[in-house]
Amino acid sequence: MVKSNQRRTDQMTRLGVALRIASAQSILISQAVADAVGLTPTALECLDLIQLRGCATAGDLARHTGLTTGAVTSLIDRLEQGGYVTRERDPQDRRRVYVRLRPENIGALAAIYHPLQAATERLFNRYSAAELNLLIDFTERSAEIASDFVRSLRNLETQNDSADKR
Repeated sequence: MVKSNQRRTDQMTRLGVALRIASAQSILISQAVADAVGLTPTALECLDLIQLRGCATAGDLARHTGLTTGAVTSLIDRLEQGGYVTRERDPQDRRRVYVRLRPENIGALAAIYHPLQAATERLFNRYSAAELNLLIDFTERSAEIASDFVRSLRNLETQNDSADKR
């Protein structure tokens, strides 16, 4: 029993270290790709968010990044000037503006990511459907935990800012 508990503890430690390394590599990848195309990592992540959602508002991007809406508006301006996105007014609510990717201008990013995507696909092919489902579940739950953590940190910052102003 003690050996089994120690083995589990060792596995959890190893998994924690592997996740930290993967997280660091993800940040380094974002920085390297952003540098290659002349964007900031935040702008690159915003493009990814827009791609995942199909479109986003400035408010969506502000909530996701923690930037102010003014900073996000400037970021969208730069992405629009670079040809990466367009702004489209909501036909039902003309006050709402959606930001959408310009697929014809995302080719350079896709080309940069292609070797990584191909290697990741090869890795996925090593796993059974059941193992992939486990990985999907773990990754989705991990992302939710991370999102909750970021939200709690931002709420704490807001509370501290409010307390400082008193």
